[in-house]
Amino acid sequence: MTRTHWILLAIYFSVMIWSGINPHDRFTWVLEVMPAWIALAVCAYLFPRHKLRFTPLVYAIICVHCCILMIGGKYTYAEMPLFNWLHDSYGLARNYYDRVGHFMQGFSPAIIAREVLVRKQIVNGGDRWLHFIIVSIVLAFSAVYEFVEWWVALATGESATAFLGMQGDVWDVQWDMFICTCGAILALALLRGVHDRAMKLEGYR
Repeated sequence: MTRTHWILLAIYFSVMIWSGINPHDRFTWVLEVMPAWIALAVCAYLFPRHKLRFTPLVYAIICVHCCILMIGGKYTYAEMPLFNWLHDSYGLARNYYDRVGHFMQGFSPAIIAREVLVRKQIVNGGDRWLHFIIVSIVLAFSAVYEFVEWWVALATGESATAFLGMQGDVWDVQWDMFICTCGAILALALLRGVHDRAMKLEGYR
């Protein structure tokens, strides 16, 4: 492991510990933070296998995404203090922190999918087809997550209200998937060159 990996792990566990201290609602905290636990477990499993190990760039993006999840878990997405301040100061219709979460739900899987597809040489035909398939994968992932939220809500009833984070918006699911798609497209547009260089440095491309 490099210094970068240790720093990312330190950030991850520091935010995790802070998040778990007196969260707004313990059940919601578990639901919101669980994907971060799964991400850590998957990364830990793949890391010793060099052919499956990600670039530091991908690990950094995953860490940022996990931190956003853990912050949302501590306060719930509808009560994140900074975004409550924005809500009150600018007369916004809702607390928009959940949009940040769904933006990252598109941003980070897009780069992860890109790395897997490029390194495994799964897609031929240039970046247009590559990016189209990546955005399609991200949209499918977003849809599955919405299914999971729906199933959790059915299973737990009103206790899952904070997990859903709809805040009275009947178009919340559509907005979530749209923001997720925007995150994926922006990730590919901004990080294509940086990602290619990161893979070359690791000998992956």
